[in-house]
Amino acid sequence: MKLDNTISAVITGGASGLGAATARRLAAKGVKVALFDLNEAAGEALAKELGGVFCLVDVTKEESVDAGFAKSRAAIGQERILVNCAGTGNAIKTAGRDKATGEIKSFPTANFERIIQINLIGTFRCTAKSAAGMLTLAPMEDGERGAIVNTASVAAEDGQMGQAAYSASKAGVVGMTLPIARDLMGEGIRVNTILPGIFNTPLLQGAPDNVKAALAASVPFPKRLGQPDEYAALAEFMISTGYFNGEDVRLDGAIRMAPR
Repeated sequence: MKLDNTISAVITGGASGLGAATARRLAAKGVKVALFDLNEAAGEALAKELGGVFCLVDVTKEESVDAGFAKSRAAIGQERILVNCAGTGNAIKTAGRDKATGEIKSFPTANFERIIQINLIGTFRCTAKSAAGMLTLAPMEDGERGAIVNTASVAAEDGQMGQAAYSASKAGVVGMTLPIARDLMGEGIRVNTILPGIFNTPLLQGAPDNVKAALAASVPFPKRLGQPDEYAALAEFMISTGYFNGEDVRLDGAIRMAPR
């Protein structure tokens, strides 16, 4: 797919981190961008900077996602690109003992469900609705109608202690990549997934410097945190390369996460 001002893109989680970097990279190519996020202040500011549109969207709510796509399409037209970066995590053991009291506790199911709702079902909800919209577009070169990039994590393959919900949600994103690509192959819509390692995003920026330094040192090479624009560069390559389809790719400096 050639990226220029005839193309529109929706980026979920687009107000910061990986999503913001992707929005900036696509906008630099002339692509019209819509940012879906819950952070209204950051989203509106970035949309203004990029000449795009911000849509206040909660990916766990059907009506919110529908309203977001309606607003986006009214402003910049039907998207040919969707990049799903909206997501969150938690760190809770499946079962364990309270360090202070010794009380035995289990992982609250509601907390597990919340992560699945955001990371997995939210990704699928946006994917399905965006793909349905892409079906209304005329095919381009090679019969292509659109391209979708989803975000998983290296935790999909080597999750750490306390990451049962997060790993399950991201493994689900990886697992649905090929079936969705096959669902949409007759319509000319490609689907790929990126599995980022340890990236310098707002989620990590609040950590103490010594923690960030230790994380960076744990990466085989290069010994640093991933930069959001590196994720954006891979997303751009997946979008612009017509033969890239049905694949999940780690972007992690060769790290394999330890148990803790």
